[in-house]
Amino acid sequence: MTLMRTPTITRAPARTFVAATGAGALLLSLAACGGADEAVPGVSEDTITIGTHQPLTGPAAAGYSSISAATSAYFDYVNANGGVHGRQIEYIVKDDAYNPANTQTVVRELVQQDDVFAVVNGLGTPTHSSVLDFLNQNEVPDLFVSSGSTAWNDPEEYPYTFGYNADYHVEGSALGQYAADEHAGKSVCVLGQDDDYGETFLEGVQIALGEDGVTTYETYETSNQDVTAQIGAMQSAGCEVVMLATVNGFTALAVGTAAQMGFMPTWMAASAGGDYPTLVEFLGEDVAAQVLQGFTSVNYLPFSPDGEWVELFTEINDEYNGSAAFDGNTVFGMGVGYAFVEALEAAGEDPTRESLVEALESGEVVGNGIVPLAYSAENHSGYDAVGITMVDGGVQDFVGSTYRLEGESVTAIEPEQLPLDGNGIPAAE
Repeated sequence: MTLMRTPTITRAPARTFVAATGAGALLLSLAACGGADEAVPGVSEDTITIGTHQPLTGPAAAGYSSISAATSAYFDYVNANGGVHGRQIEYIVKDDAYNPANTQTVVRELVQQDDVFAVVNGLGTPTHSSVLDFLNQNEVPDLFVSSGSTAWNDPEEYPYTFGYNADYHVEGSALGQYAADEHAGKSVCVLGQDDDYGETFLEGVQIALGEDGVTTYETYETSNQDVTAQIGAMQSAGCEVVMLATVNGFTALAVGTAAQMGFMPTWMAASAGGDYPTLVEFLGEDVAAQVLQGFTSVNYLPFSPDGEWVELFTEINDEYNGSAAFDGNTVFGMGVGYAFVEALEAAGEDPTRESLVEALESGEVVGNGIVPLAYSAENHSGYDAVGITMVDGGVQDFVGSTYRLEGESVTAIEPEQLPLDGNGIPAAE
């Protein structure tokens, strides 16, 4: 089973580009918004220009390339309903092929050539880590990083960076606690990406199970699409529960390889590699139905098939995203869009980069998850709790358990699903 690779490109949807009208005209436009001496990058009288780096091609494309399209669709919906404080949102999407060297190139283009107001939802731990210093040194708001690394939550070192996903400590500890609660006494093993993703997730599992609670830890490289040795090692070790800190393509690869080897443990996965509709695309419906029954993951967003947020996002997807396949990436991408609009509303009628950061640190931006976003001046982490999901009969949904990590303690809590108000466009209070 392999992931398809295609040539690297850099692109943005046609609707996201801002026409170049010359430096003088651009400065006049910005001055109209912020004053002659206070031009705000990316802000004109009638637009807000932001950007992102995404894996539109490369090893992570099949699992994540649809996210930015969903975010763009949500922004188109907001724009069709008047925008934010009378401005239209322009979202420049650039392909980095999940390659840190490419990420550095395209992010520098976004900041130095496209003059974006903020970078929103840059995807990937190794990729975004390569631009973290650059964005903060240039005082560019770096919002809703699409990765559960704990590196994004360092307000003192990186004051302009904010996470979004529940971090991998939270996700790993939640799955570890769920395993302890529901699969007591069974041997637990972990397969992780050979970087901060895998290591941080493992630490989270060990918070719940103890350092000796993991029988074996195997790693994979995204450049090597063969995990036979790792699966064989876990099979030989007698692993009964296997937890995956994998991207979706490698989740499918691991589960499919194990099935071919006659190895059928209980599978649990981080949210980044746990979207059932995406896994079906990799495995096929018949295989997925056989090997993913009971597949367990975590989530913090309102993706329940019969939920009101899914109903709204489906309508937006149909109208503004060409009725593209609807999955967890759709909910994630539109949830990011919702959070950005919330932040932009709270930043004021004449937003600055500083007022955007202040809006997030104020705690006014709560998102649309099963718990509120946890931002404050001391906390830039994003969601701090996750619910447990399970696949049953081809349907993935929450099964009732929600866990929050507080220090070194994993606590079961009641979810606080944020309600859908009005038309799903946040308004300033």
